[in-house]
Amino acid sequence: MHFKKLALTGLSAVVGLSGLVATEVMAQNEQFIPVLSYRTGPYAPSGIPNANGLTDYFKLVNKRDGGINGVKITWEECETQYNTAKGVECYEKLKNKGPTGASIVNPYSTGITYQLIPKSAVDEIPILSMGYGRTAAADGRVFPYVFNFPTTYWSQASAFVKYVGQQEGGMDKLKGKKIALIYHNSAYGKEPIATLKALQAKFGFKLELLAVDHPGQEQKATWLQVRRYRPDWVFMWGWGVMNQVAVKEAAAIRFPMEKFIGVWWSGSENDVIPAGDKAIGYKSGTFHGTGAETPMHADILKHLYGGDHKAAWQNSFGQVLYNRGLVNAMYMVEAIRTAQGIHGKKPLTGKQVRDGLEQLDITAARLKELGMEGFLRPLKISCADHESGGPVIIQQWDGKRWNLASDWIEPMTDVIRPMVEKAAAAYAKENKITPRTCS
Repeated sequence: MHFKKLALTGLSAVVGLSGLVATEVMAQNEQFIPVLSYRTGPYAPSGIPNANGLTDYFKLVNKRDGGINGVKITWEECETQYNTAKGVECYEKLKNKGPTGASIVNPYSTGITYQLIPKSAVDEIPILSMGYGRTAAADGRVFPYVFNFPTTYWSQASAFVKYVGQQEGGMDKLKGKKIALIYHNSAYGKEPIATLKALQAKFGFKLELLAVDHPGQEQKATWLQVRRYRPDWVFMWGWGVMNQVAVKEAAAIRFPMEKFIGVWWSGSENDVIPAGDKAIGYKSGTFHGTGAETPMHADILKHLYGGDHKAAWQNSFGQVLYNRGLVNAMYMVEAIRTAQGIHGKKPLTGKQVRDGLEQLDITAARLKELGMEGFLRPLKISCADHESGGPVIIQQWDGKRWNLASDWIEPMTDVIRPMVEKAAAAYAKENKITPRTCS
């Protein structure tokens, strides 16, 4: 009896130990990604759907595919409230988690991005600031650890001007036209100003700059200035509650919505629904499709929500910023997959994932395999170009949903790329960085 009890105790210890070993092995076969999110604070209406889309894609890859070539994705959210200091704290808190440390970070704020750029090269953790952040980081010779594909604020600003030229009947028709830029009074909001000034000099339109202080709930004085200035077009670089307030104020002064265009962070359902039918016709830039009709969306609905449309809609499924989170997560997953092709199918360090980002080549065929055919443009990253060309498309609100309202618009790279290289060279000089040579 005593011997039997000892034997069983020993067996239990062995089973327990083997379970512990199995758990440890499993934990070692994980790729950790920190998620800097903001589900609280004044920007939460924008932050929530974005974070939901991002994490849903990770869940899909784990559940449907068993991870990335068998390596499970793990993540931890850290609340930033879109606050730069809190964002840096979150980065420091999460950067060493996981078996190989943080593999890639998305700051989800231009202010946070600016603060993390000097840290990224030291910590060897790449930054993906997808469509935001420091535009000069598109020059990979100076910013080897920062990527801002598929397009940047400067490219978008040039695409907006090109779109206005198309609507007016030709770029030569821009001369004398009035354009007002209403912008969030922050590093983010100021990003397009240099581009618009350069294009103003090139095409002869008039430019009025109108800053809106955080968080943007009080704009009556701004829109009185718009009323007095009587612009032909209004561009908006807003975020969070600022956007819906601006749309309401534009409606109040009867500014034509079809001539009001927001940056891609000013073009979500949250920005237009509060204004009701008065928002119909409002436009924004984007770099991906609309709705939830792709095979990728069908997979999410099937694998994560069991076909329950109501539960999916409650999680922002198919909304603009939910879709943007999906796209962001897909880019990260494909970069890790590419890096595995270089370094092996195992958990990778940030330095190794950086190699995958720089060799990322998402073809039309690959987009079809991912269930995203027609939803995105293919892209190819290189050592020197961390943006990838940057085409933009215009979407328009019809009162119920967003619809694509233009063809893809190629940015004015003849203007933008020299500006990028000049700004990158200035940053390199200021920070004593020797640019890489790219073959």
